[in-house]
Amino acid sequence: MDKLEVLLTRGVAQILPSKKGLKDLMTQKKITLYQGFDPTAPSLHIGNFIGIRKLAQFQKAGAKVIFLVGDFTAMIGDPTDKKAPRKKLTSQQILKNLKDYKNQAGKILDFTGPNKAEIRFNSEWLSRLTFEEILDLASLFTVQQMLERDMFQERLKNQKPIYMHEFMYPLMQGYDCVQMGVDLEIGGSDQLFNMLAGRTLMKTLKNKEKYVLSLKLLEDDKGVKMGKTEGNAINLNDSPEDIYGKIMAFPDSFLGLAVELLTDLPLTGKVNNPLKTKKNLAYDVVRQIHGEDSAHLAETEFEKIFQKRGVPEEMREVSLKEKSAPLLDLIFESGLVKSRSEAKRLIVERGVKLDGKVMTDPQEEILLNQEGKILKIGKRRFAKIKYGK
Repeated sequence: MDKLEVLLTRGVAQILPSKKGLKDLMTQKKITLYQGFDPTAPSLHIGNFIGIRKLAQFQKAGAKVIFLVGDFTAMIGDPTDKKAPRKKLTSQQILKNLKDYKNQAGKILDFTGPNKAEIRFNSEWLSRLTFEEILDLASLFTVQQMLERDMFQERLKNQKPIYMHEFMYPLMQGYDCVQMGVDLEIGGSDQLFNMLAGRTLMKTLKNKEKYVLSLKLLEDDKGVKMGKTEGNAINLNDSPEDIYGKIMAFPDSFLGLAVELLTDLPLTGKVNNPLKTKKNLAYDVVRQIHGEDSAHLAETEFEKIFQKRGVPEEMREVSLKEKSAPLLDLIFESGLVKSRSEAKRLIVERGVKLDGKVMTDPQEEILLNQEGKILKIGKRRFAKIKYGK
């Protein structure tokens, strides 16, 4: 396949109204495209990484890319795939969350080159809409259209509330593309409804065709997305070692799709050697986010800790003023857990080791020394705890 065909095929679920139309348009002009990212947390995550990679591919193909921060839509909260309303965020929380987004996205996108990506914020236009203008936008959609969405049907069936402001989200997201006058919007396939709302608004308000490209989701064969189950969320501000280790913990069923979505590595179809595939995948993702040197060190650390049952070269060091402490207090003081209740749960689940020994008694008195004892929590958290005046 030629480069443009690969761009419009790899990792792509659907292109509307047609792939041929978008391909023809790209041969005729420099298109403008965007993806929106709501700052609902301080870090972008691996699902966002998929979209950012696709934006970067379009950028390298000569397109104008906009990285849109949904600082206004984050206050509404995208109801997509949610069984209950999102917790409402304040403007202060949102500003704090988005503080590092450009830096994180800039590891993949080019914000400085001759065809530099542009960063914009949708509060620029959404916060200025009058109530009359909002009513005009709302008149273009029906309640029936909104209620057809799966998550709303689920809530109705379970007699859970659907709030009016949640209906506004597709309108607000859709209005973004109208204000920016783009040719294309990309996003996960779970965002298709919202992206098509924008297509409707663009056609009605500007009489312009807006293409929609939906991306495959990193999910298992049951439709559970990566990051939706406890312990498998990967954030772009995670350490190289954490990213590498979390990818090595991927179920084998994720691997073919993960290679397609997260890397430019060759697609081989059936995964015959899951361990080798995971190592190649983990190395390449860390390389993209943190660089070649960090990827090499993360791989070395993983092999030492997990394959050779060693401990990391560097770890958190904590000095306590007392020569002894109950195990529960020692774990909490290590900073590896957020609360004593979490520490107690980990002990019960046999997830705590001290100098290689599984610890089972939260109140066991631990005698410390100046050399330090190695505390291990779960598979990847280590600290050296020692007595120091």
